Amino acid sequence: MEQLDRPLAAIVPAIPHENRETGSGHASVLVVDDDPRNLIALNALLDSMGQDVVLANSGEEALRRAQETDFAVILLDARMPGVDGFATARMIRDNERSRNTPIIFLTGVYEDVSSMFRGYEAGAVDYIVKPLVPEILKTKISVFVELFNKNAVLTREIAERKRAEEQLRRSEENLRALAGHLESVREEERTRIAREIHDELGQVLTGLKMDLTWVAKRLPSGQPALNEKIESMFDLIDDSVNAVRRIASGLRPEALDQLGLLPAIEWQLRDFQMRTGIRCKVTLPGEEVKPDQERSTALFRIFQELLTNVARHANATKVEVSVRVVGSTFVMEVQDNGRGIAEHETNSPHALGLLGMRERALPFGGRFQIDGAKGRGTRATVSIPL
Repeated sequence: MEQLDRPLAAIVPAIPHENRETGSGHASVLVVDDDPRNLIALNALLDSMGQDVVLANSGEEALRRAQETDFAVILLDARMPGVDGFATARMIRDNERSRNTPIIFLTGVYEDVSSMFRGYEAGAVDYIVKPLVPEILKTKISVFVELFNKNAVLTREIAERKRAEEQLRRSEENLRALAGHLESVREEERTRIAREIHDELGQVLTGLKMDLTWVAKRLPSGQPALNEKIESMFDLIDDSVNAVRRIASGLRPEALDQLGLLPAIEWQLRDFQMRTGIRCKVTLPGEEVKPDQERSTALFRIFQELLTNVARHANATKVEVSVRVVGSTFVMEVQDNGRGIAEHETNSPHALGLLGMRERALPFGGRFQIDGAKGRGTRATVSIPL
């Protein structure tokens, strides 16, 4: 009996154990008992199962171990001096790391129903009555170890999936940022080219027309062939001037930069009606609305793309455009009376135009929606916070 009064470390050698984060192939089991003989017996029994075992001879040591390591299950003696098993179980449950660790109480046959109820109330999942039956203990331990291992695998898979999702999210953000940057660069290039075409080519054509006028005034009379050629050259210069204006407006409409978004929408719709013969109607808000340049450009380009889709695919005879401000959100709706768009077309990966419109709205926290019914037209709505 003299040996039983010696410290635990002198009676039972320290049992090596690894934390779940270290990748140990075996789950650890914490055994808590103030009787060294029970610890020795339980250690030998669990060691024969190939389990990593951690021993504690008090409630305080058990709590310290539970804060250091994730255990598959804790075998806890109900009756201990000082901090008993019930108080220890409650402290383990209060600890964030060990809150969900299963606790099995080890109790004597003399325990009554009220004591068992106290154990379940303290957080126990099961009771094992002493003297222990090895087969029963092994079976119960095996269940919790298997659950622990499966949970560890599941936790790793969830962590890997979260990492993959995070990488995918970052990739999407990077691609979206790159697309936004490229779109911004393209708009700047369009503006520069439009200005150069309008200014330089326009000036050249204007000068050419003035020179041709000077020549026409000095032609000798009685030269019908020359006069006819001069008139033809005037017509050609006028056609070129119109072409320059059309190309420059297509690259970057002056109305958008000089007058703002709403007048640019009106101008674009009038031009669309003249070119296609499709009847158009527009409803604009009564108050003045001037989104910033980036939002105005995005909204106008979406509007242009919608009109292009109507002309190419809708077979429509009428287009209605409605612009309104809801709270602090700019809402634009384009409705046609054409063939309608099918649901599979709206989600098709080949619908790059629709994808581009969605991507234009996203950087501003906006949304693009499109729906339709066969033979009843298509409605597209874009909303962007101001």
